[in-house]
Amino acid sequence: MKNFHPILRLLVHKDTISMRNAAFLMRRPHRSFKRTYRRDYVRSLKLPGYFRFTGQVWRMLWSHKSTFLLLALLYAVASLLFGGITNQQSYQEIAGLVNQSAGNILQGAWGSVGKAGILLFAAFISPQSLTAQQQIYLAAFAVMIWLATVWLLREMMAGRRPKMRDGLYSSGAPIVASFGVLLVALAQLFPIALISLVYSALTQVGLLVEGLSTALFTTFSMLVGTLVLYWITPTFLALVIVTLPGMYPMRALRAAGDIVVGRRLRILYRILWMVVMLALGWVVVMILTVLLDSAIKNLWPALNWLPLVPMVAAFMGSLSAVWASAYIYMLYRRILDDDASPA
Repeated sequence: MKNFHPILRLLVHKDTISMRNAAFLMRRPHRSFKRTYRRDYVRSLKLPGYFRFTGQVWRMLWSHKSTFLLLALLYAVASLLFGGITNQQSYQEIAGLVNQSAGNILQGAWGSVGKAGILLFAAFISPQSLTAQQQIYLAAFAVMIWLATVWLLREMMAGRRPKMRDGLYSSGAPIVASFGVLLVALAQLFPIALISLVYSALTQVGLLVEGLSTALFTTFSMLVGTLVLYWITPTFLALVIVTLPGMYPMRALRAAGDIVVGRRLRILYRILWMVVMLALGWVVVMILTVLLDSAIKNLWPALNWLPLVPMVAAFMGSLSAVWASAYIYMLYRRILDDDASPA
């Protein structure tokens, strides 16, 4: 190409662009502001039912429980060391405030569950005052847990039996490419950040009061959030694709976009189901933990120093990270099994 005449180089370059555009049109047949008939966008996606697929993820993790429990324990220890969970002193202060304010209102067994729920909610929305360095370290650990889980599952589903340390030592190659995809994900989340800034500004100047203005802004925010979720769906799959050897971030994003064409909503529903399952797991486990913590410390006040709730929260967070990583990876593999043409 360097020795070609400039006009010939221009013709070759133009032909390359035309070929890329033609390939793109074949992969993505839908056009903005043009109606697509149902017969033209139906695309198969054979997946197990919601509960059945969730059970398959659990069975996969349970069949290699020692490996994934060690991985979750490692991330939990890192979270505790870098202060990613509410500390015991802050938790005790919040517990005291909840008991004083709701002690006379919530009575009985269901009252105890209600107080535990309020305490749990207050503890996790309280500011953690993490430094920038702590946030960077925790984010880096989260990415490493994601990469290790994906690497281990890929090896296990290929019939091999790797150890946890193999995942930690061998999965870090695509970390730069993964951060590239994460930067794109942050850019896709920008509308939500903008809505938050607008909400804060309108609240400070008193334009958002109870009534029609609040209802309109809430409706608009929900619409924007829905569109962002719809937009970011292929990015979840791109985070898996980018872990393949020799893969680049933008190429992974293009491949993920091709995969979701004609079935984006069905994939989004599966991801939302994952979020619902995680939320239910957190609510059940943490409320039981709060009740157990209160009972133990009422019987033995000498154990007030024991940070049981923060420790369980750290371990639950690490288990959630491993389970979500396994869920998304296995969902990606199921989607690939249905090799349907673009719709």
